[in-house]
Amino acid sequence: MSHAPGLKVSLKRGALVAAANWPLIVVQFIAESTLKLLLAVPVIGGIVLVVLLLDGDVAELLSGDVSEIVARVTRSLGASPLAGIAFLVAFFLVLIVGSALTFVIKGGTVAILAEAEAYAGPIERPPVRLLSLRRANQSHIEPFLDACRRLRNRYIRLGMCLLLVYVLTAVVWLGVVVGGLRLVNNIGVLLGWSVATLAVSGALIVWLTLVNLFYLLTQMVIAVEDVGVRTGFTYVLRFLRSHLREVVGVFGVVLVLVLIATVGSILGTAGLYMISYVPFIALAVLPLQLAAWLVRGFVFQHIALTALSAYLTQYRYYRIGPQLAAVPGQRLA
Repeated sequence: MSHAPGLKVSLKRGALVAAANWPLIVVQFIAESTLKLLLAVPVIGGIVLVVLLLDGDVAELLSGDVSEIVARVTRSLGASPLAGIAFLVAFFLVLIVGSALTFVIKGGTVAILAEAEAYAGPIERPPVRLLSLRRANQSHIEPFLDACRRLRNRYIRLGMCLLLVYVLTAVVWLGVVVGGLRLVNNIGVLLGWSVATLAVSGALIVWLTLVNLFYLLTQMVIAVEDVGVRTGFTYVLRFLRSHLREVVGVFGVVLVLVLIATVGSILGTAGLYMISYVPFIALAVLPLQLAAWLVRGFVFQHIALTALSAYLTQYRYYRIGPQLAAVPGQRLA
């Protein structure tokens, strides 16, 4: 077992490799934004159904964020079983097809980023030069499309496994909430059920976080080892047994960065909301909101690719050792 690079080195290297391959950040942002726009289509169709068939209030349906709108439309369509079934079928169909598209694009992104991390050399050592960033840039269209085609089926199977875990987790959570409501008879039971619901919700959040980490590591292993999904699971378990501390360290720092970026995004959104009430200046809110949306999306994607690059660095040292890993372009044995 090799001595892996430290946490600071891995994250610095990951941030530089991700920045050098900035087209991947743009591609990932466009892919995820496209998925969100596609999911808006059945939601809008559900709103039209509620308004036309069930005499719903448009203003009430459109209040809140996307998750609240979806929940409100679903509850409204519950009054008409046929309309509700049509809405759910359309929503899940768009979800599966749109998610499959993002899974395929993710395959090209991971493969190109793995190649870039291998060719980057000691990019994390100061001073950071433009020539080093150019050498680390491997984001070309032909290799990207080839990687998408090569990894397409495996990434779609892996992504569908992730969606299945999400669905089962949601069923468990709904079972706890709905089942608990039916058992509530007095205030004492209600208080105990509320505490139990919070505990289960917290446990499920931790569970989904770990599932996403395992999913990301499996994506990485499938791309760099060119193996199937089941074999990828085995490789990931071996990697975690050997480098659990390094992986947890990268994950913890990235989680803190995501929380900081989320808080900053919320504060920025609140500030723009306050500006919208100022005369004349309110005219500039729309372009400012658009700019904030773009910056927020690019920042989150850069953080995600930084984490992936850091994991790739740790995995390369784990597989081929520090001597070979220090050679630019050295692939896994």
